[in-house]
Amino acid sequence: MINASALQSVLKATLLSEGEDFIIEKFLLDSRKVNRPGTSVFIALVTDRRNAHQFIPEVYAAGIRCFLVSENIDTTFYPKAWFVKVENTLIAMQQLAAWHRSKFQLPVVGITGSNGKTIVKEWLYQLLESDYKIVRSPKSFNSQVGVPISVWLLNKEHELALIEAGVSQSGEMEHLEKIIRPTIGIFTRIGEAHAEGFLNIRHKINEKLILFKDTEYLIYCKDYHELHECIIQFANQLKINLNKDTKLLSWSRKSEATLEIISVEKTSHQSSIRARYEDAEIQITIPFTDDASIENAIHCWMLMLHLQVPKQIIGERMLRLNHIAMRLELMKGINNCTLINDSYNSDVSSFSIALDFLMQQTQHEAKTVILSDILQSGRDNELYDEVALLLKQKKINRFIGIGESISRNKSVFRTMRSLESHFFKTTEEFLDQLDTTVFVNECILIKGARKFGFERVAKRLEERVHQTVMEINLNALVENLKTYQALLQKNTKVMAMVKAFSYGSGSVEVANKLQFEGIDYLAVAYADEGIALRKNGIERPIMVMNADEHSFDLLIDWNLEPEIYNKRSLLKMTEAAIEAETQDYPIHIKFDTGMHRLGFEESELDDLISFLHMHKEIKVASVFSHLSGSEEKELDDFTRHQSTLFIRMSDKLQKALGYSFLRHLCNSSGIVRHKELHFDMVRLGIGLYGVDSSATIQQDLRTVSRLKSIISQIKMVPASETVGYNRKGVLHRDTRIGTVCIGYADGISRRLGNGQGKMYVKGHLVPIVGNVCMDMCMLDITDAPGIEEGDEVVVFGPELSVIQVAQWAQTIPYEILTDISQRVKRVFYEE
Repeated sequence: MINASALQSVLKATLLSEGEDFIIEKFLLDSRKVNRPGTSVFIALVTDRRNAHQFIPEVYAAGIRCFLVSENIDTTFYPKAWFVKVENTLIAMQQLAAWHRSKFQLPVVGITGSNGKTIVKEWLYQLLESDYKIVRSPKSFNSQVGVPISVWLLNKEHELALIEAGVSQSGEMEHLEKIIRPTIGIFTRIGEAHAEGFLNIRHKINEKLILFKDTEYLIYCKDYHELHECIIQFANQLKINLNKDTKLLSWSRKSEATLEIISVEKTSHQSSIRARYEDAEIQITIPFTDDASIENAIHCWMLMLHLQVPKQIIGERMLRLNHIAMRLELMKGINNCTLINDSYNSDVSSFSIALDFLMQQTQHEAKTVILSDILQSGRDNELYDEVALLLKQKKINRFIGIGESISRNKSVFRTMRSLESHFFKTTEEFLDQLDTTVFVNECILIKGARKFGFERVAKRLEERVHQTVMEINLNALVENLKTYQALLQKNTKVMAMVKAFSYGSGSVEVANKLQFEGIDYLAVAYADEGIALRKNGIERPIMVMNADEHSFDLLIDWNLEPEIYNKRSLLKMTEAAIEAETQDYPIHIKFDTGMHRLGFEESELDDLISFLHMHKEIKVASVFSHLSGSEEKELDDFTRHQSTLFIRMSDKLQKALGYSFLRHLCNSSGIVRHKELHFDMVRLGIGLYGVDSSATIQQDLRTVSRLKSIISQIKMVPASETVGYNRKGVLHRDTRIGTVCIGYADGISRRLGNGQGKMYVKGHLVPIVGNVCMDMCMLDITDAPGIEEGDEVVVFGPELSVIQVAQWAQTIPYEILTDISQRVKRVFYEE
């Protein structure tokens, strides 16, 4: 923590103005997430697409009185506020965090690697929280921004810190090392994640090793040949150049090491790991069988041995390791509610993050929070004062506290007159008294420490649906948006297509996220889609692409902007505007430049101009057209023909009207392949959902949707028998058949039947046998050992690309995604 008055001297900065002094406890980076204005400093970060200095007025209005800036500010507009100017606000934030770290002498475990950082950190917290007062990185806060926020959480009560660090390009780790200054290092698995910023794998390893240049001990697996060689060379260089003796604590399944793995024996749900350590044989058992979990557990084992935790206690705690939920899940609840399930951990930092996610959900006015005890010993009064303040600031309507500690502190919450509050000492007591009918049309955050078993609460409040689920990764959606935005000029706007249920992903939830990210425009196909968004709190401009003549009055009522593509739609819209007594109502003019589907042709321009001159009830907000083949190189000449015609028509219209409007021509493929045609705005559709039809930047996009089901039954069927309707699945060998709870009523194309398509089960691609049924399909799992009833089946997702599924079905990814039935439950999550 630091006084506002000390910022100038610590950062060697310029003081633009000053206010009343106070202690800074929190870094605020997002103007939409003001929680504790009286103890926060707003840091105005500047990126390629966004300059946070533009949000200073609204942040000041929200009560913030300390600002870290890199631009000159007219402080007369902001009386009694601290404005401290630095050259680079990101670097200044990192310097502040490094200064804060220098005030503490305690063991700090720095964790890096390509995979497993967050799992190792969270498992170490589970394993060691009984022995130490621990501070750890919230969620996956391991970036240039996330690490300073993590280290700023350090206070005098902490006895151990667990901080993860991730980098995506050369030069970044040097900054993070100065902030974290780990005394103990853990290097997890090395892989290809974020490899694009490095020359090769050794370059990547050496960059990450910079984190450990002053570390006393380094834990790693020496079975990765390149990693081991780089670490040995790194340690030798430290010894020669700096006379530093880093003690390497290695483990191996293959060779001599500090911890030598003798065997790993797996059952259906556990792995027993035997090893030799300090000339003695030791053993742990973990409730996981996958190789990644085994590696992560061994890294944790190594640290616990180094910290001299008794071996018996290590064994007991390892057996109780829990799955780490890496995400907040958003799903449909009972009685038209929306659930946010974060029922695996509970601390103030993650609670604040979850609350921010709750407040992004604009589809319900009413907000309820169900919270367990926060297991940070010795801080009850302070913790629950902080929780109560957060609830008050977020204007939460109802609060349900579960646990002995939170019940003892219920008076803190009962002083808030606007908050309805209820308290239960155990989860069982709450479930026994639960009346689900009181939860109606609201958003419910379920946030609990693992020991409280809040997954039972989520199950009671979740809408009952069958076991086929479409998971929507909202982080991936945002990353794809940013990938396309990076291809645009700074001032080029983005219209996001959320028609057709957001390409099967869920319109309201996707639109909510895009609105939070500041999208410029949204587009839907029909009026009822736009009305549904408005009813659920979406306020961004919305273009309706196929408004029929009977819905124009509804469009005006709900502030939706129609696409106008012919004289009839223009006349009907104008009549509706006259009836509503509007002026300058925004419309979007569609030109036909060669698609020959909808739109005004060049020969109709003069009549269009005359009509628009006569009617001031409407005003052109944008003009646009559709490219017929933006993804195909063979059609580039025609694309140029279309663009030439579009420019000529839009220039003529703009000159005649005497005012400017937005012009947009490019779809997702056009954004990538025709950068000269971006104009004022682009329309981002399938690319937002992780598919690049041009195959140019597919490697840079993340999969957004994952469709999964389960195997409901397995049976052996003899050779010469048949499977499915019409006896189409003829078996030529004794075959192990797995029946999956998904069919064409869920959106699975019948073209995938009879071996044309495959699904992914436990690391294997297995073919579909026979015809796809309405609610089920059958898989040949004969050549995929270890598959059992209840196992997860992936139809498409990161494991099996929707592009590949579309190829098997002889169609396009658009059709595969939009065909997924709305009876399939959608679960939205943030990592």
